[in-house]
Amino acid sequence: MQLPVPRLGQWMSSFDHATPPIRYNLASSTGPSWTFGELLALDAGGLRAELESMTVSYAPAGGTARLRQQIAHLHDVDPDWVVVTTGASEALLLLMCVAGEAGSSVVLPSPGYPATEAMALAHGLSIRTYRLDVTQGFRHSKSEVLSAVDSSTRLVVVNSPHNPTGSVMRATELRSLAAELSDRSIPLVSDEVFHRLYFAGDEPSAASTPGVIVVGDMSKCLSLPGLRIGWVIDADARRRERVLEAREHFSLSSSPLMEAFATTALREHPRLLTRLAQGARANLGALEQFVQSFRTRLDWIKPEGGTLAFPWLTDGSDSTPMCTSWAKAGVLTAPGDSYGMPAHFRVGFGYAEPRDFNAALDLMAAVLR
Repeated sequence: MQLPVPRLGQWMSSFDHATPPIRYNLASSTGPSWTFGELLALDAGGLRAELESMTVSYAPAGGTARLRQQIAHLHDVDPDWVVVTTGASEALLLLMCVAGEAGSSVVLPSPGYPATEAMALAHGLSIRTYRLDVTQGFRHSKSEVLSAVDSSTRLVVVNSPHNPTGSVMRATELRSLAAELSDRSIPLVSDEVFHRLYFAGDEPSAASTPGVIVVGDMSKCLSLPGLRIGWVIDADARRRERVLEAREHFSLSSSPLMEAFATTALREHPRLLTRLAQGARANLGALEQFVQSFRTRLDWIKPEGGTLAFPWLTDGSDSTPMCTSWAKAGVLTAPGDSYGMPAHFRVGFGYAEPRDFNAALDLMAAVLR
């Protein structure tokens, strides 16, 4: 199987050792950095003592009971519904694995997280897409999603808040979509890795919605990508069992060390979310002013949630040369060709502290001028 070229990852890694070096990474989709020392300090010594006595062994395949309880609390569901995975990527990979036989199809958003397509193709599934149209404000439309569904469809994926546009599918629209898909015996996967970071009114998790499978992780809104902890939440016991069986074939389990850190971080998640939200809101305001100051050359749809924006060049030209110039000036962004939309470019506004984010925008403005 020849998988698509991972353009986004290759672009970002190509600047790992750039000369001059990247000073500000605005290509990142994660939140502000935390150290392991800071995580240890969250628990006033309890986590450190647990780690010192921990056996270097396997964790349970589905995750420790304590970790599953914290994830369940975050989404207000039964802990039995939770299967821990190696990040959201493995969660999506496992769902593609059990979705159906070769020749079946999955329905994905376009634009969308590029790796999801590769995961489906790796399991012999064909891809059908629905468009998040810029002329419609990147709005998630139930009718648009359903128009991509056919008799071969075994799984439908929505991502809200959305990568890379920051658009949000309202809970009422999602519930209605899930109900119509359930009538056709098609599960709806709600990718919620950016859930809990909203700018235009909070939305509930879809984890309790009948017919919905939720995917989440520690990387985005909890700002801890290095833990490599994600999860699947599914009320369907048989499908959950198949996901767990697939995991036992592929990765067996997570690291008990990382699960312990994740358990503590989830217990203290308001502190992590508050730090992200404060910085992201300030940076989003600064980004809005930046785009407006170059409104003859740039345009955008302001994100409703998440840590990513997807502006574009108003003349429709390829953004890669501009992103390359910014990288040479020390600011990393990501051109839109990874999403099949080369005039766009991806800007992450969650990772950098506001002072650094403003400094990065000043460098970007100097290049544009």
